[in-house]
Amino acid sequence: MVRKKTRKIMVGNVPVGGDSPITVQSMTNTITKDIDATINQIKELEMAGCHIIRCAITDIEDAKAVREIKKNINIPFIADIQYDYKLAIAAVENGADCLRINPGNIGSVKKVKKIINICKERQIPIRIGVNSGSIKKEYLEKYNGVNADSMVESALEHIRLMEDMGYEELKISLKASSVPLTIETYKKISQIVDYPLHLGVTEAGPVWRGTVKSAVGMGTLLSMGIGDTIRVSLTGNPIEEVKVGREILRSLGLLEEGIEIISCPTCGRTKIQLIKLVEEAERRLKHIKKPLKVAIMGCPVNGPGEAKEANIGIAGGQGEGLIFKKGEVYKKVAEESLLDELIKEIESL
Repeated sequence: MVRKKTRKIMVGNVPVGGDSPITVQSMTNTITKDIDATINQIKELEMAGCHIIRCAITDIEDAKAVREIKKNINIPFIADIQYDYKLAIAAVENGADCLRINPGNIGSVKKVKKIINICKERQIPIRIGVNSGSIKKEYLEKYNGVNADSMVESALEHIRLMEDMGYEELKISLKASSVPLTIETYKKISQIVDYPLHLGVTEAGPVWRGTVKSAVGMGTLLSMGIGDTIRVSLTGNPIEEVKVGREILRSLGLLEEGIEIISCPTCGRTKIQLIKLVEEAERRLKHIKKPLKVAIMGCPVNGPGEAKEANIGIAGGQGEGLIFKKGEVYKKVAEESLLDELIKEIESL
């Protein structure tokens, strides 16, 4: 993969674009003005590996809550604004690190200019978000409906508006619930602009279905070198969004952080409780941030040989198993001690 070189912006202390690592974002589903609930959820998302968090700002109480929330979290805060430019200004005044707006629903150019002015003053970037459901009627008519051309044209109109105001601290998203449309649209915009791109398949659906759609859509784009930050949109616990996002990046070699478990699908040769073993290993290893590849294999056939690229692993047998490192057998262990011994060896690394 050759990653497309984009401009670099700073969202708080996290770089996005350029040669910066691709980041995982999520969005809280709490009422933002419920400060304790919002802080607690953000802390849980931080623990899961979220790099940047976004919250909905629906009224002035939400905007004022940003100040207290920021004092209690460790990752950058994006304020998501719809329609009311005054809320965007209030969110920035209270410490938001970035805004997500659709300039088309903010209203007059004069209102957008007021947002730009305070963002310039405080060096706050803006994400221009265009979804397949928010395209102007004139572009729908010009390009015969919702497609990559009408979506890109909508985004370019907003980009030109910002640029005409002397503002270029932008990142761009063009999300659709259709995977093919999402891929086509991001490919098209990436050939036209060099702003960092925020990837996502919008309204992807329930956790299982949405995971598949997001992995196919974003994975395809990332494998082409397109994308600088991602958000998996699932109807479920936001922690699942972070877990899926991190795994998409890890599967492409774009995230060197945390444990990657390699495990076989089991078959008639498997003599140990492999599924239970893998689930327990995931639970007990989730706190480790060091990038390690761990293999948990059902039998010696799929053991040290097929998993020799793993840093460490185990292969089950009849009442016992092997622990191996880089494909070389290290020691033999009784089945009931296999996971404990594996974790002890991992922690020693």
